[in-house]
Amino acid sequence: MAVAQRQQTQYYTVDEYFALEERAEYRSEFYKGEIFAMSGGSANHNRISGNVFASMRSALRGKPCEVFIADMRLHVKRRQLYTYPDVMAVCGKTEFAHRRNDTVTNPVLIVEVLSPSTENYDRGKKFEYYRTIETLREYVLIDQQRRYVERYQWVGLGRWELTSFDEADQVVPLTSLDIDLSLASIYERVDLKSETT
Repeated sequence: MAVAQRQQTQYYTVDEYFALEERAEYRSEFYKGEIFAMSGGSANHNRISGNVFASMRSALRGKPCEVFIADMRLHVKRRQLYTYPDVMAVCGKTEFAHRRNDTVTNPVLIVEVLSPSTENYDRGKKFEYYRTIETLREYVLIDQQRRYVERYQWVGLGRWELTSFDEADQVVPLTSLDIDLSLASIYERVDLKSETT
């Protein structure tokens, strides 16, 4: 019987991670010295991310908030995590990691589009890490296979309140930005399995 050999984990410094990222053909997440390749997105994933970004950007015109899409990295300082949320927003002055103009540290809102391979991580550990960001007030999870959105809103004293949305005519209030996102705009041109079967 063959026995699987456990590979030794290779650890990197943050500077080594940045150097690898600048040459890489794909994005990676960095957590406490380990580097993990991030999976690519489906057509629905890209449509939803793009729809959310476009709707938020339009709604935020003239307001002191800025929205970023998946190519902008996030540093979660208290967890030594560098990752790429699907969409995030900052209000006021955007703060960047030391000597970086491509790594935000102060989002008020983060949006993740759920994929089968990352859903448990996005709901569990990643949300645990995100909750350590002092400026974060809302975390939004969007299902890409059915019309379903969850919004977690910080209510103080370490508590987050969950509200879910699944009706085509509903809107998701993003109170940290003082805007609303309609489910119709989030799911525009998205092929929903639950509605085609």
